[in-house]
Amino acid sequence: MAAALWRRGWRFRWRAPAAAGRVRGAAGAAAAGQRNYDLLVIGGGSGGLACAKEAAQLGRKVAVVDHVDPSPRGTRWGLGGTCVNVGCIPKKLMHQAALLGGLIRDAQHFGWEVTHPIPHNWRKMAEAVQNHVKSLNWGHRVQLQDRKVDYFNIKASFVNEHTVCGVTKGGKETLLSADHIVIATGGRPKYPMHVEGALEYGITSDDIFWLKESPGKTLVVGASYVALECAGFLSGIGLDTTVMIRSIPLRGFDQQMASLVTEHMASHGTQFLRGCTPLQVRRLPDGHLQVTWEDRASGRQDTGTFDTVLWAVGRAPETRSLNLEKAGVNTNPDNQKIVVDAREATSVPHIYAIGDVAEGRPELTPTAIMAGKLLAQRLFGQSLDLMEYDNVPTTVFTPLEYGCVGLSEEEAVARHGQEHVEVYHAYYKPLEFTVAERDSSQCYIKMVCLREPPQLVLGLHFLGPSAGEVTQGFALGIKCGASYAQVIRTVGIHPTCAEEVAKLRISKRSGLDPTVTGC
Repeated sequence: MAAALWRRGWRFRWRAPAAAGRVRGAAGAAAAGQRNYDLLVIGGGSGGLACAKEAAQLGRKVAVVDHVDPSPRGTRWGLGGTCVNVGCIPKKLMHQAALLGGLIRDAQHFGWEVTHPIPHNWRKMAEAVQNHVKSLNWGHRVQLQDRKVDYFNIKASFVNEHTVCGVTKGGKETLLSADHIVIATGGRPKYPMHVEGALEYGITSDDIFWLKESPGKTLVVGASYVALECAGFLSGIGLDTTVMIRSIPLRGFDQQMASLVTEHMASHGTQFLRGCTPLQVRRLPDGHLQVTWEDRASGRQDTGTFDTVLWAVGRAPETRSLNLEKAGVNTNPDNQKIVVDAREATSVPHIYAIGDVAEGRPELTPTAIMAGKLLAQRLFGQSLDLMEYDNVPTTVFTPLEYGCVGLSEEEAVARHGQEHVEVYHAYYKPLEFTVAERDSSQCYIKMVCLREPPQLVLGLHFLGPSAGEVTQGFALGIKCGASYAQVIRTVGIHPTCAEEVAKLRISKRSGLDPTVTGC
């Protein structure tokens, strides 16, 4: 039966049955002498591995193929995908290194005799972080082996809708076929190819965590969470760091919160070039990099000298080398992401896409993991549960962390109208900041609610220490349909930052000062 599905204006059709005599599915593959599986996963990142392991636990024959092309800088890494190797894990550890520097400075206020200045050793930090990442690479290999999942370190591309050809580094080809195929190849950082010298002299998040030596004075180009997180920990360990922003920071996030994030960074040493775009990067005789940029408002050009230029200007899905057209898998021609439906199915019913490679999905590790597990359960475990992409919590690990779940204030107003939205907010001071005499000007919480009782919570935004831990807990309540009335009847844990959420009483509409006083 043919079906047509519309999503975001993109139409994709289920393919008609293959012509008579054409080799299809597992039986055909076996007849041709190829390795045959119930499930073949292309991509060894978080989502792909979760899907593969879940299917194997359900008793299916599963294979994972994974290959990582080195970055233009030559950086390589092992099994586990972006999160493990060049994303969440090394980022959080280097963020922790920066936080520890701040805590050491606080320590003298609490009676610790600390000698200043306190130097930071990049090489020692990087080696420790890289060793941990390598242990995770090995752990993933062991987990696949324990679950009897076949692992192939080969670069795969489609031959037809049931078969892929994998090529090893030495050029040896392997044919693999499966009844079901999941594409989970993720994405890679973009380079601004229109900028002269960008590729020759710049690096990306694929490289920063694997540098043997300190990047020194660094220009971070971009305003995404990747850009701000990297700039944050570089500033935090004492490096001269500048962020070049073309338009707005943290596009897609609540913009009041985004402004507070950058205000805090600026007040703690990170420099910002706003409304600027890079034009050229060239290497000077002394080895430094000279960057020329343009102020978009005035048209004036300026230059600066740096040791490292880090591009954080977006990511592109890893789809171009897959030969998707041979399988009939449709992509969005504008961004090359794979078009999927609510079941993660592509335009070919037995081929699926999860994670960053799929159109319209949050580029977040936990969503890819959950989507992969649920997909395996639907395919092999008689489940009907679909992945829910609403109210997914996340945290931006900038020096002052920003956690959020649900709608931004802008989204809530656009969806429900200003007159139907109530925002409760507060500026608060963490107890830990008091003795240390830390500035808490940007420690802020807001809860976005429907105005009509019982005031369903539409979104929560928290800026402060341990924002991820705070947001994770409240995310459950919001996922379960918590109301403002229920939140304020929740007893807080004292003294914590999280309790300030349950104490929100001042609405923006009231015009009252939202600054918390007392304990």
